[in-house]
Amino acid sequence: MADRYLPPVLARGALLSPFKRARPDAPVPPTRLVLPGVRIDLARLAAYERVCGFATGADALPVTYPHVLGFPLAMRIMASRSFPLPLLGLVHTSIEIIQRQPPAATEAYELGVRVAGLAPHRRGTQAVVVTEARVDGEPVWESRSTYLARHRTTEEPTSTPPRESDDAKPLPVRAEWRLGADVGRRYGAASGDRNPIHLHPLTARLFGFPRAIAHGMWTVARCLAEQGPQDAVRVRADFKAPVLLPGTVTYAADGPAFELRGGGTDLLHLVGEVRPLPRPAAPE
Repeated sequence: MADRYLPPVLARGALLSPFKRARPDAPVPPTRLVLPGVRIDLARLAAYERVCGFATGADALPVTYPHVLGFPLAMRIMASRSFPLPLLGLVHTSIEIIQRQPPAATEAYELGVRVAGLAPHRRGTQAVVVTEARVDGEPVWESRSTYLARHRTTEEPTSTPPRESDDAKPLPVRAEWRLGADVGRRYGAASGDRNPIHLHPLTARLFGFPRAIAHGMWTVARCLAEQGPQDAVRVRADFKAPVLLPGTVTYAADGPAFELRGGGTDLLHLVGEVRPLPRPAAPE
């Protein structure tokens, strides 16, 4: 499903949103959408790599790129009548990626997306959306994204961030990035995610933001680009606060942990970690 079909899908999801009432015990759509034979558009991949800071021309895809490939399928599910949470106001709160091997840029992929379930959250209800990439039937990449619909609740959170507290001691700063006002538009063009909150100050204000904000997936991709190519890894990232554009942020890292904070402030935008996958045990 090409991203040129996304605008009508998003419009349908927006129109259906007022008629949905989020609750953690709602049924989820049983559908698993599958798109076979997906080939990489190398020009678009290069645009993605440039806006996120990855080196261009590598044989392997950036660890976050299969999420971009599966995004139209995920939006199709979340904009459907059977998806129980309203698409308007839905917030991407975390992503966990398991990359079993570096996906080749020249390979053909079968993409599959499904909703794994709903869970209560202290601020509402969250959905877990699973995206898989397979080659010749074998899984090479998988992600689990949580999307939060805010509403009144007394529930406690069901997941824990990779670090114990937002007030933990900041990690050592490795770089400072000055972000232009066009980061959201450039990432949207490369990824297909043209949510209006990321594109212009005027459209962002319609949703309660003083300026356009950076895509959460851009922030985690930019941090991972700083760490270089990844082999077989598990990545976890939690999105804490939006990054306003234009603006300045600091990237910090120590061992497997990384974070993004507001430039000159303690405001935590993103916290995550990347660890190598354990090697499978050799057969006896």
